[in-house]
Amino acid sequence: MTSADADRVLRAATWRQALSVGAATGAYGVSFGALSVAAGLSVAQTAALSLLMFTGGSQFAFIGVLGAGGAGGAAVATAGLLGARNGLYGLQVAPMLGARGPLRALAAHLTIDESTAVATAQPTAATRRLGFWATGAAVYVLWNAMTLLGAVVGDALGDPRRWGLDAAAAAAFLGLLWPRLRHRDTRAVAAGAAVVAVTTTPGLPAGVPVLLAAGVAVVVGLLPRPVGGTR
Repeated sequence: MTSADADRVLRAATWRQALSVGAATGAYGVSFGALSVAAGLSVAQTAALSLLMFTGGSQFAFIGVLGAGGAGGAAVATAGLLGARNGLYGLQVAPMLGARGPLRALAAHLTIDESTAVATAQPTAATRRLGFWATGAAVYVLWNAMTLLGAVVGDALGDPRRWGLDAAAAAAFLGLLWPRLRHRDTRAVAAGAAVVAVTTTPGLPAGVPVLLAAGVAVVVGLLPRPVGGTR
């Protein structure tokens, strides 16, 4: 196989990952649209949240606070807390993309869980950039389209969980993560993060367990590494 053929194979695989993750994540936008209108927002307000905020965990947290009777300030603060993780992703994504000017602003808007996960899973610089932009665009288009659909016909669709949409995005992430669990350290971090997420999910607001689970990787990264340690 020539280098050109190998490059085409890698790019095709990246496109498949990007579109599959985009479809899985976008489909769950139906749930957000329906829940947002049920929480008291109009269809236009619901669509604006997905277009402008565009980070699922923060959006669900925002409407969750409002739906429970919380003040707008509390809803914004909660959503902002959960959105802070995207800033951490940006520290990793920015050098990878090398975007400047308006393109950098667009990249910041598309820096979410899914685009970061697909990008960092790719083996080459070119496919990492492709993975980021393709996934970000796919999720953005499908998430907003399905948000609008859910807001308009959410009652007719019923509970999205009965269609398995609540598990689709998680399944896509597991598919991306699995091939990276080749080393002992990586498996230990994943197991620790999973334990933190599972034990904190019942008692904390949506999205906060994700931040705490990510903290496991931060703590491990700060620990001193033995010279010649195994991976």
